[in-house]
Amino acid sequence: MPKLDQAYRELEEITPAWLTRALRRLRKPEARPARLLSGTVLILGSFFAWLPVLGIEMFPLGLLLLAENIPFLRKPAGALMLWFVAAFKKVRAWFRRMWQRH
Repeated sequence: MPKLDQAYRELEEITPAWLTRALRRLRKPEARPARLLSGTVLILGSFFAWLPVLGIEMFPLGLLLLAENIPFLRKPAGALMLWFVAAFKKVRAWFRRMWQRH
């Protein structure tokens, strides 16, 4: 699971501490039912991205959680999350540069 583990490490760099703790708890083997439920809810919630609270960013996170239990999803989910985190970092850096100009 190298891509999946790398994706979790990258995600932990950009998430708040409370979310990092929650993700670590969800990765434990005994959290399988919570992982399946959380992953499914996040994926379903991403389809309602037009609502103010929900967003498309919920899809890769839900996929990442489901990939812990579904082996054939591990590589694509890890790759998708790595792409998402890299894109987020680029956008965040761009906003920081723009903010510093003003």
